[in-house]
Amino acid sequence: MSLCEVRCLPMTAEAFAPFGDLLDCAGDPDKMINAGLCGRYHDRAVLDFGDARGGISLFKAEPRSLPYTLDLMERHPDGSQAFLPMSEHSFLVTVAPDDGGRPGAPLAFLTAPGQGINLHRGIWHGVLTPLHAPGLFAVVDRIGPTPNLEEVRLDPPWLVVG
Repeated sequence: MSLCEVRCLPMTAEAFAPFGDLLDCAGDPDKMINAGLCGRYHDRAVLDFGDARGGISLFKAEPRSLPYTLDLMERHPDGSQAFLPMSEHSFLVTVAPDDGGRPGAPLAFLTAPGQGINLHRGIWHGVLTPLHAPGLFAVVDRIGPTPNLEEVRLDPPWLVVG
C-alpha cells in the first residue's frame, strides 16, 4: 500500500487557527499577579462543552517517532478538547479539514516545548502523539451523558515526516 506524505510544520497560532487555539506564554503577560512574581496569560482558549460540563483528565500515551504512520483520525462533535503536556517536550499534532463527513488532507504540526493546544469542536485530529516519554498530558474536554467521538480509519494512511 502506498502512503501519501505530509511534512510537519512548526506550531504557530496563525497556522493552527482554523483548527483551534495555541496555548503558550508568548509575548508579555496580560497581567502580573502574586506580588509581581507571576505573569497571567489570560483566557487563551475557546472552551466549548455544549450542554455538558468541562472536565480535566490525565492521559499517559506511549511515545511515537517520526516518520509516523497516520492511519486513524477522530473528532468530537459536541465539544472542544485541550491537550496540555505535563513535561517540557514537543509533541505531534495532526489535524484535517472536514471533507463531506470524513477527514480531508491532513496537516501536521510540531509543537515547541511548553506549548499546548485546544482543538475546536468537530475538528478532525489524530490521536495523542507524544514524541518523548513520559507522554503525560492534562486534557480538558466535555464530560456528558452522550457519545462525543467519531473515528475514521484512513485508507490509504498518510506518512508524517519531520
